[in-house]
Amino acid sequence: MKSPARNVATALVIVAVLAGTVAAQEHDRKAAAQPSQAPTTFYFISDLHIGGSAGLDPCEFEPELIAFLRRLPEGPQPAELIIVGDAFGMWELPEIKGEEKIPHIASRHEALFDQFCETGRRVKITVLPGNHDYELACLPCCKDQLAEYNIRLEPVTHILREVAGRKIWIEHGNQRDAFNTFPDFGNRYGLPEGYYITLRSVVTAAEGAKRGKSAWLNDLASVYPSEDIPFWIWSNYFYREMTPLLRLLLLPFLCLFTISVIVFAGRALEKAGILRTKIFHMRLGERVGMPGRLVDWVLWVNGVVISFLLILAIPAWLLVRDVRATLLRFGVDTSEAARVQKEDAYSTAAKAIFEQDPSVAVFIYGHTHTPFLRMVGERCIINTGTWIKRLYRTPAPFRLVPDVYVPSYRLNYFTISEKDGNVRVSYEIIPKAPPRDLTILERLMSLGRRPRDRDAIPAETLIRRKDETKGNHG
Repeated sequence: MKSPARNVATALVIVAVLAGTVAAQEHDRKAAAQPSQAPTTFYFISDLHIGGSAGLDPCEFEPELIAFLRRLPEGPQPAELIIVGDAFGMWELPEIKGEEKIPHIASRHEALFDQFCETGRRVKITVLPGNHDYELACLPCCKDQLAEYNIRLEPVTHILREVAGRKIWIEHGNQRDAFNTFPDFGNRYGLPEGYYITLRSVVTAAEGAKRGKSAWLNDLASVYPSEDIPFWIWSNYFYREMTPLLRLLLLPFLCLFTISVIVFAGRALEKAGILRTKIFHMRLGERVGMPGRLVDWVLWVNGVVISFLLILAIPAWLLVRDVRATLLRFGVDTSEAARVQKEDAYSTAAKAIFEQDPSVAVFIYGHTHTPFLRMVGERCIINTGTWIKRLYRTPAPFRLVPDVYVPSYRLNYFTISEKDGNVRVSYEIIPKAPPRDLTILERLMSLGRRPRDRDAIPAETLIRRKDETKGNHG
C-alpha cells in the first residue's frame, strides 16, 4: 500500500504534467493562430484616434472599420495591415493611468477589438506609435496587452517592409512636426508641446461640449491645421452659440460690408469730382420704399464704421503686425506659406531617404490627416490620411461673415503589392455619408462652395524599376 506522501507526490507530478500540456497546447494554439509566412500584400491606414474622454470616446466609423477588418482575410495572402500611428487616443485619456489605457479603450469598443483579434489570426496586424498614443513606445505592458488581440506593436520611430525587391519606409510623421517631436523617444516624461495643447484644449473642449447648444466642441480634434482653431471657434460661436436675435441683427451689416466699402469709396470720389456721377449718392429708400430705407440705413452705419476704421488704420495695422510677430515667436502661423512649408518638410525628408537608400521606393506617413500620393521620379510619397471626421474650411460668400467648417469623411486605405516585378500601389475609399449637422445658415453660406479635392489619388499606381511611373485611374 502506497504511503500518503507518495500519493501526494504522484498527484503533484500529474498536475504538473497536465499544466505543462495545457500551456503547450495554448502556446501552439496561439502560434497556429498567428500568420507565419512573410507578407506579400500590405494594407495601410492611420490616425484612427480610437478612445478618449467624454465626447471623444465614440468611434463614428466603427462599423466601417469592423467591415474592413472582416474583408482582409478574404484578400490575397499572406498579408499585413499596418496602422501608421495614432491608432488610439491615449493623450485624450488623462484621467486613466498609462498601463490601464489599452484595457480601458478595449472595454469601451469590445466589438472592434474582438474583430482585431479575429482578423489577426489570419492577417498580421502591426501598430506603430504616433504622438497621440506615444505611451505605446514607453510602456512595455502595452505590447502584451495588444498581443491579446493579435495586434503586434513595434515601438520604434519607423519600420521597413519589402515588395518586389524594393523597400517601403513607414513612419507616423510627428517627428517632422516641431510641435509633436519627442526629444527622447521612449521616455514617457519627454513630452512635446502638442501633448499640452491636447491636454488643455481637446479634453477641456470635450467636457465643455456638454454645456454648449450643440456638441460642436467634440470636433476640435478634426480641425487641421491647429492654427485654424481660433477661426473655427469664432465660426461656431456665430452660427451656433450666438443669440439668434443678435445674429439676425448683425448679419445684414456683415453681408453688406463689402458693398458699403465700395459705396463709401464711390461717394468720396464723386464728392471730390473725380467721378462725374451721382450713382453712389442715390438713396434706395426713395425708389423702393421700406426695404430700400433699411439698406440705406445699413450702408450708413457701415459707413460710420469704415470712417472709424480709417481713423484707426495706422495703429490697427501696427497692432495686427505686432500680434502676428508674437504668434510667429510661439510658432503659430496661419499663412498659406506656412502650411506649404509644413508639407515641404515631409517631401524634404522623403527625398533625403530616397537619396540615402536608392532601394526605398515608397515613403509612407500619416499625422497630418490629408491623404495624397505624389510621385518623385520613380518613387512616391504617400500620406495615409485619417478615418476621423474632417472639417473643410469653406469661405463664406461675404467677406466678414465667418467661414463655414464643412464636415466630411474619407475612410481610405492604401494597398501595396507586387505586379509583374513592379511595386503596385492601390487606393480605395470606403463610402461614408457626412453628418448633416450644419445649421440652415451654414448651409446657405457654403452652398455651392465646397472645396475641390486638390490631391486626386489614382486607383492604381505602378512604381517601375526604371525612371518610368504609370498611374491608372479607376
